[in-house]
Amino acid sequence: MRLRTAVALGAAAGWIGWAWLPHLATPWLARRGPGDRNRLALTFDDGPDPDWTPTVLDLLRARRARATFFLVGERAARAPDLVRRIAGEGHEVANHSWSHRSLWLCGPRATEAEVGRAHESLAAFTGVEPRHFRPPWGMLNASLFPVLRHWRERCVLWSVQPEGLRPVDTDVLLGHVLTHAHPGAIVNLHDAEGTRGAPERLCAALPRMLERLTETGYELVTVGELLQPA
Repeated sequence: MRLRTAVALGAAAGWIGWAWLPHLATPWLARRGPGDRNRLALTFDDGPDPDWTPTVLDLLRARRARATFFLVGERAARAPDLVRRIAGEGHEVANHSWSHRSLWLCGPRATEAEVGRAHESLAAFTGVEPRHFRPPWGMLNASLFPVLRHWRERCVLWSVQPEGLRPVDTDVLLGHVLTHAHPGAIVNLHDAEGTRGAPERLCAALPRMLERLTETGYELVTVGELLQPA
């Protein structure tokens, strides 16, 4: 019994060290940009989606807004022209892993593959190496930061997230963003279906979101632009 308990405690301690302690590494994470300018970064996760991402791009173009798309590598490989359109319209293409697998379930080799394979694929499509990485569901592990240093990417999370694993109504999504927006905010949105129906709700809310944010005086920029020092 004591041996079993010791093994269980050792396994639990190992898992905490692997999956939880990296979340304390805040100096290497970007959750927001400087608050001294009225700028805000809209970010879109889980795409590209051939049905919904073009609609998002059309809405952004109508408002002359720039944004960052955290793309899943294997989805990008199925829609390379859409990836090129995102980059060609002035938006930032960023890394959201190859297969959207939780990094809590990845060892060092799998973590390297998730980051590196997507990095190389997105760079090949756009001609520009991604500079930022967002882990699926914001889940980190202990091998991620050495991998990101190798690929020269920075880990980016968010300061405003209207919808996570649980779906919310369009009006709730819109109200959350408008209420919690702040200078330097990084807003986490979804243009592909990680949460059921997320892109449809996003596209219903986005016209009013863009209108209200720009009327309030926010400049909508990419993550790269937001994080640059003044």
